This record gives sequence, structure tokens and C-alpha cells, in this order.
Amino acid sequence: MSSNAGDHGEPEAEYSAPSADSPEGRKTIRRAIGASAIGNATEWYDYGVYAVAVTYITANFFPGGTVWALATFAISFLVRPLGGLVWGPLGDRLGRKAVLALTIVMMAGSTTVIGLLPNVDVIGFWAPGLLIFLRMVQGFSTGGEYGGAATFMAEYSPDKKRGFFGSFLEFGTLFGFVLGTAFVLVLSLILGEDNMMAWGWRIPFLLAAPMGLIGVYLRSKMEDTPVFREMEDTQQLEQSATGGLKDLVLRYWRPLLAMGGLVIALNVTNYTLLTYMPTYLETQINLSKDGSLLLIIIGELCMMAIIPFSGKISDKVGRRPMWAVSLIGLIVAAVPMYMLMGTGFAGALIGFAVLGILYVIQLSTISATFPAMFPTQVRYAGFAITYNVATALFGGTAPAVNEGLIDATGNLLIPAFYMMAACVVGLIALKFVPETAGASIRGTEIPTAEIAIVGGSESSKE
Repeated sequence: MSSNAGDHGEPEAEYSAPSADSPEGRKTIRRAIGASAIGNATEWYDYGVYAVAVTYITANFFPGGTVWALATFAISFLVRPLGGLVWGPLGDRLGRKAVLALTIVMMAGSTTVIGLLPNVDVIGFWAPGLLIFLRMVQGFSTGGEYGGAATFMAEYSPDKKRGFFGSFLEFGTLFGFVLGTAFVLVLSLILGEDNMMAWGWRIPFLLAAPMGLIGVYLRSKMEDTPVFREMEDTQQLEQSATGGLKDLVLRYWRPLLAMGGLVIALNVTNYTLLTYMPTYLETQINLSKDGSLLLIIIGELCMMAIIPFSGKISDKVGRRPMWAVSLIGLIVAAVPMYMLMGTGFAGALIGFAVLGILYVIQLSTISATFPAMFPTQVRYAGFAITYNVATALFGGTAPAVNEGLIDATGNLLIPAFYMMAACVVGLIALKFVPETAGASIRGTEIPTAEIAIVGGSESSKE
């Protein structure tokens, strides 16, 4: 039987999530959303800036060619699992708030310093060396940021609205990516190519400083989550970070593997559809650079508009049906939509929009789905480690794998086939994921739904 505050003689209301029905509760939830999402936005802002500014990065730091700039981009993914291994257990021992304050400072600080680095003409090989080091710092901090932010948001959300409120974390993800991409494009139009190459490329990186300061301020104003405070006050926390990690691996290997399968589907789709798509549109179907980036921005803005509604629906019908619809839909639609993309800008826009909407259905629910797969005492570690290991192995490598297979086979449908294979893995993993919509995520046992959700009505399970 799962434990709760009442099992330990503590007043349950003391540890309850804020009520969305009261003005004070809604205010607290909005603050929690802002504190959680700002870190995600800062993280993906950096990825968006770096991806669009890669030409300027190459010229200033890697005279040997773009491949070195892209390799440096990938380095952050290799370090992310290490960040998850360190930050995750610490977040379960010291608290979500303490770790999230450190990760956002490291992330925003390293991004800002990139904008201040002297180039290779000034300090020689130290320039690319320092850039690589800063990308590693970004990856290390990101390894704790996303899992912590999702855990923080899930534990602050009312049980019956966790999907809706959690979806705003992914809204922040797409907002950061769109902001970074759009900011670089606007600057290039205003400053011109020569000024952008000389110094203008630095401005977007420097913007990370105020974003980070806002994030630190928002997080400093929040208490740690009610769920964590309950565990802390009732002395049910792991006594050490290493003890928590050992407990996680030995006792919770099943949800670790199940979540890993879902993350493979999620992030192969993500990095194929979002990160690799501009390169695919430019190099494989000959869209202009401006045209391909405009298409991605339009598509991502549409996805942002849909995310909260999709999250809200998951609170009514459950997480598993949403994932099933998304995974099966992507398997069925991937090849036809990629064929449509090859017909020109209009076809590419429709194809990307269809795949993006199908992807949003799962994207909008992950902040509610993944934290609920683990009990409180290992939740941060379980999420952070599993997510970052699977992302490093399958997500961050997706652009390179797609490009390499297309070059080797000449088949422009490779990205569709790769997404389909990943979604099959996700469907298999989904069979082993319990439904947790509406379930309490408090206590020391794996959460399970105590209510059956059918057509928006609730009925007790036997």
C-alpha cells in the first residue's frame, strides 16, 4: 500500500498540491510553471541559437570546417548522462529546488560566456578548446535540469490536472527553440552578414544571462514541492545520493526500461523532426535556408498552440491512450508525409504540420507521465538518468544517423523509417507503463491510478 501523510500522523493538507480552484492556489501554480519552464526555455534557446549560428561558430572557432562545429554541438549530449547520474540522486536527497537553482546558473552562465569568448584568430587553439568545455558544462547542467523541472512541475500540480499544467514545461521547450532561431534570423536581417560574422553572432548568446537571472529569481521565490517536503519531514528520504542510486537500479529497473523505450520514441522523433529537419529540407529537397527555417518556426508555433489542450485531454482520457494515438499515428503517417514534403514548400509545410501535431500528443504528456513512473525518493534520479542516457544514445545521434543513412542508401525516406522503428520500440514499452492519470504521486510506492477515467467521468476501481 502506498504511503501518504496520513500514515505518519501528519495533516494531509500541509503537503497537498495547491488548489487550482482558489486564487492563492492558482497563483502558486503559475509561479511553479514559470520557475519550471524558464530553465527548459533557456536550454532550448541555446540549442536553437547554436543550430542557426553554426556558420558563424565555424568561421570564428573551427576554420577546419562545419563538421567540427556540429561535433561540438553533439558533445553536450555525451555529457548529459553524467549530469543525470550526479544531479538526479542529489535532487532526491537535497531537494528539487536546490539542484534546479544550480543547474540554471550553470546553463545560463556557460551560454553567456560563449558570447564573450575570443575567437581563434585572437587566442588560437584555446578558442575551440574553451568552446568545447562550455558545451560540456551545458550538457552536464542539462542532465539535471529537465528531469528536475518536470519533477518539480508534476509535484506541484493537482493530481487531476497534472497533464494540463505539466504541458507548459514543453511549451517552454518549444518557446526557447523558436526564440533562439527567430532572434538569430532577425539579427542577420538587421545587421547583415558581415556584421553578424564579426560580432553580431555574440548577441543571442548574451541574452541567456537575463533569462537565467529571471529563472533564478522565480525559483528562489518557491518552496520545495509539497511531495518532497512530506518525504523530508517524515524522514523517508534516502540517506545518501549513492544509496538512492543503488535503490533505483535494484528495485525499479522495470520502470527504468519502460521509460527508456518511450524516450527512444520521443527523442528520435524530436531530433529527426525538429533538429534535423532544416538540414533535410535544405540539402535533400532543396528548399532555401530561409524557407526551411520559416517552415520550422511556423510549425513549432502551431505545436505550441496545441500543447496545453493536448495536456488537458490527457487528464480526461489518460496518458496511455494519448501515447498510443501518437505512436501509431506516426508509424502510419511518416512515409506519406515525407513523400509529401518532397513536393515543395506547401507540401513540406503540410507534412511537417501533420507529423508535428501527432508528435505533440505525446510531447504534451511527458512531464506528467515520466515523473509518475517512480516513487518520490528516487523520482528525480529515475527521470534524469533514464531520460538522458536514452537521449544521448538515440536522440542526439538521430541527425547524424539520418544523414549518414541517406548518404549511404540515397533513400530520402530514411528519416520516416527511423521514426517508425523508434515508435515501434515505444509501443512495446507502453505495454509495461501503468496508467497514472489522476493518481497521487505522493509516498514511497510507484504511483498507480486509483480511479478509472472513462469519457471524462471518474469511477472507483475495485
